[in-house]
Amino acid sequence: MTSESLLSELSCPVIPVVVIEDIEHAVPLAEALFSGGISALEITLRTGLGLDAISRIKAEFPERPVGAGTVCSPEQFDAAVRAGADFIVSPGATSALFSIASESALPFLPGAVTASEVMRAVDQGFTTLKFFPAETSGGAAALRALAGPFPSVRFMPTGGITPDNLGAYLRLDNVLAAGGSWLTPRALCVAKQWNQIQQLASDTAELSRALQSEVSD
Repeated sequence: MTSESLLSELSCPVIPVVVIEDIEHAVPLAEALFSGGISALEITLRTGLGLDAISRIKAEFPERPVGAGTVCSPEQFDAAVRAGADFIVSPGATSALFSIASESALPFLPGAVTASEVMRAVDQGFTTLKFFPAETSGGAAALRALAGPFPSVRFMPTGGITPDNLGAYLRLDNVLAAGGSWLTPRALCVAKQWNQIQQLASDTAELSRALQSEVSD
């Protein structure tokens, strides 16, 4: 499966960016998000618990797409594959990451925000990219501008996206999905308020459906 097909097939085009600080939170947090209507998760490797979290969530929800985020080295890429990740996301891209991703069957979304970075990714055969950090890199206006010279490139913007500005991104033809951290507030995770997180997921899924309906009309 390609990155484009993976993102295109999500019933909810919002992927929570999840930071696990307590491994016992991994499965109940994932359950709350999936129960609320979220289709896929990105578990970041910002903590040492990310790989274990991916393995535990995949064991509990084998049919759900669970990706590894903040993958910055070939070693992390390999570790994420062994942990059972379904896709790999990086905030940027290096020659080493492009090389290992080219040898892997897993979808890989390298980060790119400038025209030169997009061109380098395309040269390496990657046309579905992470746009990070989205808001501080020009936001929806920058993505709209990139659509001109790169009509075949698609993006998953992440960083600074909220329910208030989500529509500005999902209305763009070159955006397939968006990443967001607002679905997993640290305070709610620490307090194990899974019902509240499920409600955030449900609200987000409903909002995305409304935006998709608006675009199709």
